[in-house]
Parts: sequence; C-alpha cells; structure tokens
Amino acid sequence: MLTVEGLNAWYGQAQALFDVSLSVGEGELVVIQGLNGAGKSTLLQSLIGIGPRAQGRITWQNQPIQTWPAHRRARAGLGFVAEDRRLFTALSVKENLWIAASSGSSAQATPAQRFDRVMALFPQLHTMLQRPASQMSGGEQQMLALARTLMTGPRLLLLDEPCEGIAPVLVAAMRDALLQLAREGVAMLVAEQNNILARHAQRVLVLTSGRMDGAA
Repeated sequence: MLTVEGLNAWYGQAQALFDVSLSVGEGELVVIQGLNGAGKSTLLQSLIGIGPRAQGRITWQNQPIQTWPAHRRARAGLGFVAEDRRLFTALSVKENLWIAASSGSSAQATPAQRFDRVMALFPQLHTMLQRPASQMSGGEQQMLALARTLMTGPRLLLLDEPCEGIAPVLVAAMRDALLQLAREGVAMLVAEQNNILARHAQRVLVLTSGRMDGAA
C-alpha cells in the first residue's frame, strides 16, 4: 500500500532523516516510536509532502508520489493529522468538518455519509457542532482534527501523537475510535511515545536520531 525507500530529509543544512525505509500494508496498523527529536514528525510530514526538503522514493498504491504536492497526496487517499491540529479555530466544529468534505478522496461515500460515520465514531462532537474550534479543550480539538481528516475519506491515516497530552477520558475515546477504524480496514501509520496504540499494532518500528532501527 505505502512503501518508503531511502528517505532523507533536511532542515537547511541539518539532516533530520537518514535512509529511512518502511512499509504499511492494506489495513495494517504500524506504530513508530522514538524520543522527542527522533524525527517522527519530520517523517510523517515528508510522507504527506509538507515537511522539510526530502529525497527518496515514496510509493502509494504502486505509484511514486514523492514529487506530488500535498493536496494531490491527500486526494489520492492519504490523511494526515498533525500534532498541532491545524484547525480553523474561528470556524465552528461543523464548518471545520464540511470544509474538509469538499476535498474528499472517497468515491464510495457521500459527504453526508462520511459525516454520519464521524458522528458515530465521535458522539462527543454532537453537542459541539456550533461551537468555535477555539473554544474546545485540547483533547476535543484533537478529536475534531481526526474527524476532519476522516471527512476526506482517507485509506491511510498518518497520525502524529494522536493521544498525547489530552484528558484520560478523551484518550480512551480516541483509542477506541482508531481501533474501530483499524477493524474497518483503514490503514494507519502512527507516531507515538505512550504505547496506547503500540500494544494493538501489527508492527512497532523505532526511530532513533533520524534512523530506523530494525526491520521495516
């Protein structure tokens, strides 16, 4: 499904990733672990096409995509949830969701069907639909960030610390939603430090100082 071969990335002259290779199969949950500064965020950003200068081969559904801009990768079925959420904070929860639906990649579900699915996964958002995103807690914003990405109908989710720094009750809700998506066949590549999803993963990879340890 996704194959990465010899990926290198730089911030200016400073190299952040060194010959990283990995793969994610259809419906697979793969977790990347590593300390802060190991390069986890850089790796995910490079895969979606918004990170630093990168070189290497990225293949998605048998197509090389390393030269594609981020919006084309998203339309092809890659969904990215950044650690900093990147919401439209002045807009309501509902507006954030429907803006994402307009750029959806899935031909198998209408925006209305995707909205219903998101509401089923995150019933907590039902009562917040008219609330500005700026008035949500950090955990609620993280939930909205994931829900917004799901509105695009991704086949592979790239998740940067999805359960980090949020209230335990919302951690449980996020974990349960992600595991439900995994059961439904959505593939995931998750960067995390807290082992919340690692214990359920098919594979756990370790990134150390920009280098992948062990088999990819």
